[in-house]
Amino acid sequence: MEDDRRARRFFLLLLAVATLLVAIVIRPLGGALLVAAVVAGVIGPLHARLAARMGGRRAFSAGLLVFALALTLLGPLVALATFFLKVGDEGLKFVSQIARGDSMNHLLSRLPRSLGSVAREALARLSDIDRVAENVLRAGGGKAAATIWAAASATGSLLFQATMMLIALYFFLVEGEQLLSWLDDALPLRTGQTRELVAEFKKVSFSVIVSEIITAAAQALAALAGYLIGHVPHPVFFAAVTFLVAFVPAIGAASVCLFAAAILYLTGHPSWSLFLALWGIFVVGLVDNVLKPFLVKAGMEMRIGVVFFSLIGGLAAFGAIGLVIGPIVVALFLTLVRIYRRDFAAPSVP
Repeated sequence: MEDDRRARRFFLLLLAVATLLVAIVIRPLGGALLVAAVVAGVIGPLHARLAARMGGRRAFSAGLLVFALALTLLGPLVALATFFLKVGDEGLKFVSQIARGDSMNHLLSRLPRSLGSVAREALARLSDIDRVAENVLRAGGGKAAATIWAAASATGSLLFQATMMLIALYFFLVEGEQLLSWLDDALPLRTGQTRELVAEFKKVSFSVIVSEIITAAAQALAALAGYLIGHVPHPVFFAAVTFLVAFVPAIGAASVCLFAAAILYLTGHPSWSLFLALWGIFVVGLVDNVLKPFLVKAGMEMRIGVVFFSLIGGLAAFGAIGLVIGPIVVALFLTLVRIYRRDFAAPSVP
C-alpha cells in the first residue's frame, strides 16, 4: 500500500515536471497556436464543405485554405509598405519645396532680426533634405543601426510567428477531429464535456473574429464618408488602409483619419482638416467601442457589460491578441461553472 502511494506521488511529480517542460516548449509559439486554433474553429465548416466537394481530400482542401489566407495576409502588407515608401519620398520632397518657396521667405521677412536669422539658417539646412538625412544618420549611426536592427528583428519575429500559425492551422484543419477525440479520451472529464468546451471555444472564436471584421468594415465605411466629404485624394485607398489598420488596437482606424487630416492641413485646407480630425475621433473611433461589444454578445451567452470588460481586460493583459483571449477565457470559465453545476454539484436536499 505504501509502495503504491509512493509510486503515485512520484508519477504525479513526473507529470508536473513534464507539464512544466511542455509549457516552456510551447510558450514561444503560444500566440501562433492560439490564433491558429481560433482561425481553425472559424473556417472549420468551410473546410468541411470544401473537402466534401473534393471527394474527402482534407489535406488538399486545408492546403488551399491556408494558401488563400497567406495571400490575404501578405497582399495588404506589401501594398502598405509600397504606399508608405512612396508617401515618405513624396513627403520629403514636399517639405523641401515648402522650405524653398517664396511664401516662406515672405513670412520670415516679418520676423524680428534675431529670430529671422535663426529661422533662415534652419530652413537653409532643411531645404537640402537629402543632405540633412545623411547628416542625421551619420551623427547617430549607432542609434540608427540599433533601430534598424530592432525593426528587422521585429519583422523577422512577426514573419516567424505568422509562418508557425499557418503551419499549425494546416494541421488543425487536417487532424482536428483526431485531436479532439484524443483530448476527449485523455482528459479526466465525463464523455462529451471536452467536446462541449471545444464547441464553446469555437462559438466564441467565431463571434470575436466576425465582430472584428464587421467592426473594421463599419469603421472603413464611416471613414470613407469622411474622406469623400473632406475631399481627401484617393478616398477609396485610404478607406482600404483604414480597414486594415482597424485590426491593430494600438493604432486604430482613427489614426488613418488623423493622418489624412494632416495631409489636408499641409496642402492648404485647414477647415476640412479640422472636420476630418473630429470625424475620425468622434465617429470612426467610437464605432469600435460601441459596435464590437454588441456583435460579440450576439454569439455568446454573456451580458454586454461582461463582454465589454473581457475585451478591455484581455487587451490590457495580453496586448492585441487579448481581444480574442479575453472573451474566450471568460466564456470558458462560465461554461466550466455551468458544467460543474449541472454534472458535479450535489443535488439540494428538499
